Amino acid sequence: MIGPLCLERLCFEIYLLLLSKKIRDMDASTLDKKIELIQWLSTLEDKSIIEKLLQFRNQENKEWWDSISDAEQISIEKGLADSKEGKVHSHAEARKLYEKWL
Repeated sequence: MIGPLCLERLCFEIYLLLLSKKIRDMDASTLDKKIELIQWLSTLEDKSIIEKLLQFRNQENKEWWDSISDAEQISIEKGLADSKEGKVHSHAEARKLYEKWL
């Protein structure tokens, strides 16, 4: 269980977030959900759930480039090289070329 000082600090941090532009621009529904999650996390004692949440957070923070296959990386690098060399077509040209499948 979270102690009173930790809960007070958490509330203060939420207050600071509420003052920031990022939070002011956020819709109320999203903000309510975030606050609900913070409150739930502050009372959570199940270590397995906490561990799963940490794993999820780490997965979300992982660099996407490292999570794709070598073939995908090579394909992206080839596309970037083609773009730098001017080997590109306009959107209109692509639509014309592939319109029978669109």
